[in-house]
Amino acid sequence: MTVAVSPDGLPALVLNADYRPLSYYPLSLWSWQDAIKAVFLDRVNIVAEYEHAVSSPTFSMKLPSVVSLKAYVKPSRHPAFTRFNVFLRDRFQCQYCGTPDDLTFDHVIPRHRGGATTWENVVAACSPCNLRKGGMMPAQAKMWPLQKPYQPTVHDLHNNGRLFPPNHLHESWMDYLYWDVELEP
Repeated sequence: MTVAVSPDGLPALVLNADYRPLSYYPLSLWSWQDAIKAVFLDRVNIVAEYEHAVSSPTFSMKLPSVVSLKAYVKPSRHPAFTRFNVFLRDRFQCQYCGTPDDLTFDHVIPRHRGGATTWENVVAACSPCNLRKGGMMPAQAKMWPLQKPYQPTVHDLHNNGRLFPPNHLHESWMDYLYWDVELEP
């Protein structure tokens, strides 16, 4: 799975005040219009620019390709419990068969058996596996998740998000992305 990014749209990579991306998946990008608005509102610093410029009768400026926020945004320690974040935690794979297709989510302990809709009880599941398991307990269905469901940290989701890069990464962004991965000799 990749995120569609149009290079023709000239998006700006948005970095926190510490020069780390606000998020990796989806990659923190703003439209060129939003980036320019933030520049004029003095909310960001321009770190890198495209060759393309926009002009008015009295003003011209190159479009920002990388901006950093002037005020640090403290990342949340615990991400919101959303369907997307469950899929991201589980790397967009069914936790019963491993397929990335037709994903939904499953309560490991069914709700009618007291299972809660929480990080620790919900996993990504494809529709066929979810239907096969139905309202049964894992032992009854002989279906166990590939990994035990857990509440991820933002760091966990960022790491998983790096596995699904956008289809386009502008060269000016590369100094700010994936800087903490191990380098090849």
